[in-house]
Amino acid sequence: MNFNKAIVAGNLTRDPEIRSMQNGQQVANLGIASNRYYNDQQGNRQEKTEFHNIVAFGKLADICAKYLKKGTLVLVEGRLQTSNWEGKDGVKRYKTEIIMESMQMGPRRDGSGAERQSQSQERPEQSPISQDEIPVIEAEEMIIEDQGPEKEKVDVKDIPF
Repeated sequence: MNFNKAIVAGNLTRDPEIRSMQNGQQVANLGIASNRYYNDQQGNRQEKTEFHNIVAFGKLADICAKYLKKGTLVLVEGRLQTSNWEGKDGVKRYKTEIIMESMQMGPRRDGSGAERQSQSQERPEQSPISQDEIPVIEAEEMIIEDQGPEKEKVDVKDIPF
């Protein structure tokens, strides 16, 4: 069995670039940046950003053109596709993209943050959580506890898969 699936959530790095193919179908090219937070060996919090090239066709491309802009939070599901070509200098080049199959847009925001302020005034008990407040759990540290009478601890390294 073969499986080719990519799921990426992040912010758009630029406005979608829209063009039409010869058959009239729309194509959208967009970039997404996703962040990963982890603690290094010294216990310092680190951040690593990955950049992903996304291509959408047809109605998805139309939706991207209409609703997405730089900075928008979006979740994309699709498949990986690598193309290759020979450059003018004779060197073979490669490009891997995610071909969008579905998308979920994040919450709408205006640039001023007024939406966030009005939401926190309406519901003060639900203040937004900053990235620094989200705990980072490393797989090696994770311990699963059984709530049964013997309270057995299981180390992730002992799980056979």
